[in-house]
Amino acid sequence: MKIYTGSGDRGKTSLFSGERVSKGDLRIEAYGDVDELNAMLGALAATAPPEAPELGEEIRRIQSDLFHLGAWLATTPDSPSAGMLKKLSEDAARLLEADIDRMENGLPALTGFILPGGHRAAAWAHVARTICRRAERRVVVLTERENHAEPLSAVLVYLNRLSDYLFVLSRHINRIAGVEDILWKP
Repeated sequence: MKIYTGSGDRGKTSLFSGERVSKGDLRIEAYGDVDELNAMLGALAATAPPEAPELGEEIRRIQSDLFHLGAWLATTPDSPSAGMLKKLSEDAARLLEADIDRMENGLPALTGFILPGGHRAAAWAHVARTICRRAERRVVVLTERENHAEPLSAVLVYLNRLSDYLFVLSRHINRIAGVEDILWKP
């Protein structure tokens, strides 16, 4: 199978549900942001401190979740293709909450705003967090445009929790690596 088909040469692409849409369509923008986030998580995992090998497995789980989210975003509402997709469960967001709680246990209390940076992997976590927030904003607009709650409401919950996870992860990585968080000095 060739990677190039030429079918997108005129600015159109196919959704998972089969429709041809503009590559500038909001749905494409939303799952494109999720795809960018997934790639950034790969970069983050590649730079994670060796003292925390469990982070790689955790990030791969999240990357798998993002593939499921992307499939939902690439499928129009009420499409027959939606029946083929794995349902998004609240368990995925709860797992992120458990991860957040575990990491926060060893962190000092926040006393101010933190500037992105510190250890290289912590900086990548901050970049991933901002991409996650952009994806979340696009999904909000898509949800409003299409006037439906399911399954995009589960996507929104997951992305919201994931951005929190990435913020705490950046602090956790800095702690593991022995690097201070960079506090903003107004």
